[in-house]
Amino acid sequence: MKVIEDEQRVRVMEGQWTPEAVIKEIVEEGGHDEPFYVMDLGEVVARYHHWKELMPRVEPFYAVKCNDDKLLVSTLAALGAGFDCASKAEIEMVTGLGVRPERIIFANPAKLASHIRYSSSVGVDLMTFDSETELVKIKQHMPHAQLVVRIRCDAAAARCPLGIKFGCDPVTEAPRLLKLAAVFGLRVVGVSFHVGSGAEESGVYARAIQYCRALFTLGAAAGHAMHLLDLGGGFPGHTGSSIRETAQVINAALDANFSGCEVRVIAEPGRYFACAAYTLATMVYAKREVPAKEDDVEETHTMYFMNDGVYGSFNCLLYDHQEVTPVPLNTAEGTPRSSSFWGPTCDGLDCVVPRMRIPALPLGAWLVFRDMGAYTLPVASAFNGFPVPKVRAVVDRRLWSVLKELWPLTENHFVVAPPAPVAPLAPVTPAPEPHRAVFVECALK
Repeated sequence: MKVIEDEQRVRVMEGQWTPEAVIKEIVEEGGHDEPFYVMDLGEVVARYHHWKELMPRVEPFYAVKCNDDKLLVSTLAALGAGFDCASKAEIEMVTGLGVRPERIIFANPAKLASHIRYSSSVGVDLMTFDSETELVKIKQHMPHAQLVVRIRCDAAAARCPLGIKFGCDPVTEAPRLLKLAAVFGLRVVGVSFHVGSGAEESGVYARAIQYCRALFTLGAAAGHAMHLLDLGGGFPGHTGSSIRETAQVINAALDANFSGCEVRVIAEPGRYFACAAYTLATMVYAKREVPAKEDDVEETHTMYFMNDGVYGSFNCLLYDHQEVTPVPLNTAEGTPRSSSFWGPTCDGLDCVVPRMRIPALPLGAWLVFRDMGAYTLPVASAFNGFPVPKVRAVVDRRLWSVLKELWPLTENHFVVAPPAPVAPLAPVTPAPEPHRAVFVECALK
């Protein structure tokens, strides 16, 4: 089979399978001692359709900063999503995939002048602002921009509060900025907000939408033809989470405040699409036992060293305040023991799980971490020379037959190997049909 260098390969699956089963098959091939991800494209597609079902009026503009994996971005582009870009590089990546400029919002309220000029050169006219100095900068470098004023409306609790950095006060600052933009001859076409990444409150969206309704009225009085409402992000994405309650709040608030209005409504989900689609596999390559005391009882504590850590995928522990749980790929037997898990670098702070109880693990044991798609890959570094994990993408054959017609690809980009039988996931009665794996190599544009 011909291998296309430096391109992601999509593995097309038949029959019953899980990300863990794919990991086990890859590990059993042998010769693997580096961490890797398994990405389930089906999870991304399912979440896109679920979003459209629950909030048909709200267009998802994927927040590229959450995970800029080219395959993920390409799949969302093929499905029809728009994109929230925060820099020249992100705009360049998305437009390079053939996404039209009107499907992009430059949603960084504080932008480099060179990035504004680049945005103008490629036709991305929609951008946010939250200060007078930003208006002055935009007036100088892109006076024809379509502006969106970003206001602050924070959730009572959020994994990553953003209002401490971005967003003007909707009552005291935003009205003044709308008038100032009119004086500058700039066009303000809408209002945006961000309740905080990983928000834990649904009602905040209703409060923010009410602020936006009031600003639409003030904007019209200042001479602005406002027609865009940007709900920002904050939507959950981990396995088992739901946006149903949040969708109900948003739909009700839109009906109450923008019913009958020709207003385009967008949002900027990131972790909603990325988080659960990625499963990380790491390997235990070293361990040491040290004396410890737990609940006033002396015992032996085992330190396990993995081939990925906080300078790699687990930077999410620091940046995104995540909590992760390692699950042995093969069932670990025995009495749970005091344990900790550490990354591969020479930094003593490279600790992934400081304390948990788990049966003893042998060297070479593989661990599985679910929900690792959000704010992991784009922030990971190769510190100490340890590589960023590669992504192994998988997709169900029936879904692939549809997606390949939507991607910016032709049949020449795919090489399909003959299907080969693979052992079932686990012996059951009656025995399931064995799943077959087909490797498809694609060159993403």
